Amino acid sequence: MIQVIATIDLKPGCREEFLPLLNDNVPKVKAEDGCLAYDPFVDIDSGLSVQGEISDNVVTLVEAWSSIEALQAHLKAPHMAAYREKVKNMVTNVTIQVLKPI
Repeated sequence: MIQVIATIDLKPGCREEFLPLLNDNVPKVKAEDGCLAYDPFVDIDSGLSVQGEISDNVVTLVEAWSSIEALQAHLKAPHMAAYREKVKNMVTNVTIQVLKPI
């Protein structure tokens, strides 16, 4: 199993338009072979001193996949290409961390 933390940076003011498009795609991703979890999150202010900067322009996906191959297939899935096309004018950057348990 691997875990993925995907950070999606949005253009300012786009989050409310972006979230429904992302949420429409979530069930399609969860139905993929090898998807164990695929859950979007947004920042909240916890009041904890160790918390980093809060941003209204970031969405974080916490994912779990059965294998690297499942993740690679996910990135090539037709619904992902359609989703990327829909959101391309709202997203400024996407970064991922791919993690394995220790």
